[in-house]
Amino acid sequence: MRKYWIIQRKSFSFLVDKKTAIGILVLSIAALLAMLISIGVGDMYIAPWDVFHALIGTGLDINQLIITEFRLPRVLVAFIAGASLALSGAILQGIIRNPLASPDMIGITGGAGFAAVAFLTMFSDDANNLLLSINYLPLFAFAGATIVAFLIYGLAWKDGVTPIRLILIGIGLMALLQALTTLMMLIGPIYRASQATIWLTGTVYGTSWNEVKALLPWFLGLMPILVLLVRRLNIQGFGDDLTKGAGISVHRERFMLLMVCTALAGSAVAFAGAMGFVGLIGPHIARRITGSSFGGLFPASALIGGIMVVLADLAGRTLFSPLEVPAGVFTAAIGAPYFIYLLFKNQ
Repeated sequence: MRKYWIIQRKSFSFLVDKKTAIGILVLSIAALLAMLISIGVGDMYIAPWDVFHALIGTGLDINQLIITEFRLPRVLVAFIAGASLALSGAILQGIIRNPLASPDMIGITGGAGFAAVAFLTMFSDDANNLLLSINYLPLFAFAGATIVAFLIYGLAWKDGVTPIRLILIGIGLMALLQALTTLMMLIGPIYRASQATIWLTGTVYGTSWNEVKALLPWFLGLMPILVLLVRRLNIQGFGDDLTKGAGISVHRERFMLLMVCTALAGSAVAFAGAMGFVGLIGPHIARRITGSSFGGLFPASALIGGIMVVLADLAGRTLFSPLEVPAGVFTAAIGAPYFIYLLFKNQ
């Protein structure tokens, strides 16, 4: 039995790995089911069939109001943020050639978190009022992630950038940013420190269509760039010498990939907070389903990351109702043991 499907036309031809294609199809169905369940479950239960009717505009008015105005934007932001974080982790693991790398570990999400806490602390008055609109928070978070990415690349540069220097500099900056974030929370107003803690944990509470409209273009805009870079990232996996031999500028490609990785992680953190371990776990599970080729790994990682955050948000909304627990608590609760398992496995 052949392992590949061959798609051939006059101007192009390519092979499709059967296992990868089936895995992505199953994950796509699982993602749709997870989103459908998350939309229907809450303070008021709506059956899947009624959810479907509401989505196509033929449902009851009350169902359409709850779904289209409150639950659907929240689920979409959760899915896009999870997909972005998992894609970011997959890119970083490819650049550094280390399966334990993730945007959390090298300080990219830490930069976004520090910038967000700095925003909440520096622009609050004595009465706990913000002097700037809260709508500027995602902008600060994204700027923080981008600045840290440039710092990592600049400090790691020594006649080029090697993966080991990149990760060591990143870990050092992450430790520094965590200390600065804690300091900023201690010297700021208590109310803002509490708000910052919830945001740093990772939550999609209170999201609306405005967040969807702001986040979706980032995600869709970065996808074509990622498609163009897939083949070169696959070649980088064979080492710098072979990559240079293939006529590819290693450092230029590495910088471009790091910027795409930062843009994905920064935009996700800006709208959903610093959701931990999604960027680490998503690519790992995807690699078991599709193998290590990035052509299949990227879509599988995005789907798994999206499913993780959607289900974590669903658990946060329903398990301790009427209290609402940030989704990041559940991603961390799953991610921390999984990370320890990976450490033992890769020792």
